[in-house]
Amino acid sequence: MHLFQKFWRSRSRLVASLGLPKLSLQIWILIFGRLLSQIGTGFTLFYAPIFFVNQVGLSATSVGLALGSGQITGIIGRICSGIICDSRHWGRKRTLLLSAVVSAIAAFVFSITTTLPILVLGNLLMGLGVGLYWPATEAVVADLTIGQQRQEAYALTRLGDSLGLGLGIVFGGVLIGSTGAYRALFTIDGISFLVFLAIAFCAIKETLPTQDTAPKSPFAGWKTALGDRILLTYVLVNIIFTTYISQLESSLPLYMTNFVNLNGTNRGFAPDTLSALFTWHLIVQIIGQIPTVRWLRGFSHPQALIISALIWGVGFISIWVMGVTATNQLAWAAVAMAILSLATITYTPSASALVADLAPSNLRGVYISINSLCWAVGYAVGPPLGGWALDQSKTIVYGFWLALAASVSVAIAIIIWLERLMHSAPSDL
Repeated sequence: MHLFQKFWRSRSRLVASLGLPKLSLQIWILIFGRLLSQIGTGFTLFYAPIFFVNQVGLSATSVGLALGSGQITGIIGRICSGIICDSRHWGRKRTLLLSAVVSAIAAFVFSITTTLPILVLGNLLMGLGVGLYWPATEAVVADLTIGQQRQEAYALTRLGDSLGLGLGIVFGGVLIGSTGAYRALFTIDGISFLVFLAIAFCAIKETLPTQDTAPKSPFAGWKTALGDRILLTYVLVNIIFTTYISQLESSLPLYMTNFVNLNGTNRGFAPDTLSALFTWHLIVQIIGQIPTVRWLRGFSHPQALIISALIWGVGFISIWVMGVTATNQLAWAAVAMAILSLATITYTPSASALVADLAPSNLRGVYISINSLCWAVGYAVGPPLGGWALDQSKTIVYGFWLALAASVSVAIAIIIWLERLMHSAPSDL
């Protein structure tokens, strides 16, 4: 911990000169740890569908179902995380440590996977680890921030995620391109979770509020949260957004590999080109995250979500054009990935800040757990849906992206209703 404090003091002037917000040292440590763990995730998340379909020989549908199966335990993990995060006997830090251990085991299971049952087992473990992780880490940020500072803190933690994911994709592409050793990526992923475990154990302090206001029953907080109409309306639209994001990580890499007729050659983008495109996608996120979140200060959270929905629609249309056009596929891919980056960075900080602002301090873990459950549902629906579409005729494969673009209208209608509810209720949102 003293090492991190010394490092932070020596860098404080640099942080100020870059115009970054003044945040607790704990948040910067968490950002650093998340960056490291996301490097390992970048190794595997992007390349796993390609490896298990094209190398192991499983169908796109079965791989999609296997990836979606992790959301079963992801839901269980998120429910448990919401409860134990708010527990005086457990808290945020221990939940983070448990999530790192489970995720590391899952990554090592992936490294030995040769059959569909083992792939499902690995995804069940990874889903549990991720489910435990997100409510805990989001609660830590909420505990240590207030107001607009909170939205910027969420933007910076997402920036750490994006930077780590980008580095992982780049290094993973280099390793696969030079050695073809897909399985080594899973081993490195497991090691990255162990590094995050060490950082969290040594440097993260417990942030659970000390006042004795935790609910007497573990499920009392859930009863309160599930009676919040604003939260439940938000849940509907958040599931749609997380389904969109799941397509970028599960369906889009395989689509760009197998269904983009690159310059009439009947082949899609090579692994190194895919790596470059998704690196570009993350560069746009990294560069645009802070300016975007500051620009969004002039809008309410629902208005920011409407802006994001419109950008998602344009991005999906761009992906459709990339697939059906006969020329300039790489240019269209670059445009589409940039647009989808903007869609993501307009969504994530506003969504997280909305829930954190809505939650009572003693039920923050439960509220954030419900927010995280939306991701579990979205990732349960998204990969199987995308995998099914990619196993159909080309008409359905290409039309799938237009259907996603059309669904944006449903999301916007729900957001408009959400804003009306927020205006009719006493709230600072």
